[in-house]
Amino acid sequence: MQRNLIQKYNIPGPRYTSYPTVPYWDDDSTSTGIWKDTVERVFSESNTDEGISLYIHLPYCESLCTFCGCHKRITKRHSVETPYIDAVLREWKTYRELLTTTPRIKELHLGGGTPTFFSPDNLKMLIDGIMEHAEIAEGYEFGFEAHPNSSTREHIKTFFDLGFRRCSFGVQDYDPLVQKTINRIQPFERVRQVTEWARETGFTSISHDLVFGLPHQTLENVVDTINKTNQLAPDRLAFYSYAHVPWVKGTGQRGFSEADLPENEVKRALYETGKKLFSQLGYEEIGMDHFALKSDSLFQSLINGKLHRNFMGYTASKTRLMIGLGMSAIGDSWYAFAQNEKAVPEYEARANRGELPVFRGHLLTDEDRVIRQHILNIMCHFETTWDKQDSQFPELVQCLLKLEEMEADGLVELSEQKLVVPEVARPFVRNICMAFDLRLIRNSPDSRIFSMTI
Repeated sequence: MQRNLIQKYNIPGPRYTSYPTVPYWDDDSTSTGIWKDTVERVFSESNTDEGISLYIHLPYCESLCTFCGCHKRITKRHSVETPYIDAVLREWKTYRELLTTTPRIKELHLGGGTPTFFSPDNLKMLIDGIMEHAEIAEGYEFGFEAHPNSSTREHIKTFFDLGFRRCSFGVQDYDPLVQKTINRIQPFERVRQVTEWARETGFTSISHDLVFGLPHQTLENVVDTINKTNQLAPDRLAFYSYAHVPWVKGTGQRGFSEADLPENEVKRALYETGKKLFSQLGYEEIGMDHFALKSDSLFQSLINGKLHRNFMGYTASKTRLMIGLGMSAIGDSWYAFAQNEKAVPEYEARANRGELPVFRGHLLTDEDRVIRQHILNIMCHFETTWDKQDSQFPELVQCLLKLEEMEADGLVELSEQKLVVPEVARPFVRNICMAFDLRLIRNSPDSRIFSMTI
């Protein structure tokens, strides 16, 4: 039954790190001035109670992983580090000039690219520069993404000394052929070493990122990778479906043929087997793609109803203001989104001139904010309600009609004013959210712009 449903609902769809999703942003609705106004507004409303989040994008990698869809720059010249950090700190200074009081940072996340491309000394310079004019909020979480091959013990100790307690290592798959095809050679013993360094240093939440649906990947590959992962007992796991989007400029995903990818039936088996093994190993499903031990803060946040989702993925607490620093970084002021320049030279030039290096954005309408909350509710709490006036919208009846077939298939439970996603239907969360996505419904794309939902 589940396999038939996966086949039926495995269609292209958004991952909903935002609503509206980026392809449906109305760039004409906003400007840098409007973005500044919304940042100031939300900061004044929430800095004392919630604090703010910072996402810092560090785009450099020494080699191209051909499965990657991130915004990155490939170079072995480490002379790029200092100029880039200078630009990020100058951008932060421009934001601070907007803010009326000292920012209280609740969440800080370094993504990439490869943050550990940068030297420990330069990373310390970056974080010290950020924190020089900021405070750390109570219950803060600082985390970084890392490539096991470029992560040294000194990197890990430096991050720990700077207040980081979360780290995420990109593993993907341990099979040699898969690793060679995606140009990501990293032996199990190397991952073991960096994981043990992090645990010995005192990191309280260690995550491993795994991917299913990669070229040449088989069921035996995935089982072996999960068994090896279990030996290291990370606190969290991400189990991402490989998003094959070679039509997106700059992904590098043309290094292999689509014929090398697992067929739909095989990919579904990879997912189902992985999820079953995680459950047997004591990992609880957290939203979409994520699993955690019951001792981890992400699971505790789910149980306490505080789980949140933004451009950093799932987070253990919510802040309405998230400032994105660095090339291509996206910020979220709750009322608007803004994305920075995607090319390093343009980003650095504008940041160093004291400009906010925003090149596109979206000002959320009243309707957008209502729909966004429903999608967040479904993604983070597996339910949503429309019992209050501010949670209703004119096309609600039509959206509920779209869900009737899912209800018949056991994917949702509908009552007069509430939707609940049963546990067995969690793989279909993206499909359920799509029933509320008014912008997608009104303007279905003529060509494929999203990865498959499962």
